Amino acid sequence: MATFDELIHEIKAFIIETLDLEDVFPEDIDADAPLFGDGLGLDSIDSLELGVGLQKRYGLKISAESEETRQIFSSIRALAGYVAEHRTI
Repeated sequence: MATFDELIHEIKAFIIETLDLEDVFPEDIDADAPLFGDGLGLDSIDSLELGVGLQKRYGLKISAESEETRQIFSSIRALAGYVAEHRTI
């Protein structure tokens, strides 16, 4: 089982790959920066793509409408914490 820091790195790489972010590397992304808005700058379409990808890769079910979802996607660190606790794959 990967350490939490390894999981953070894995999720950064997953986001880069899933969203086809060019010229972005895992070490360029601050694990505590917001994923949306001023941080990584993702939008609602990106969140849908990530949700589908997370379901396929980790077996997660994330509701697009829940308030919890905003917390889950608040940063890489928050997302990694959720994956660590709820992954089924």
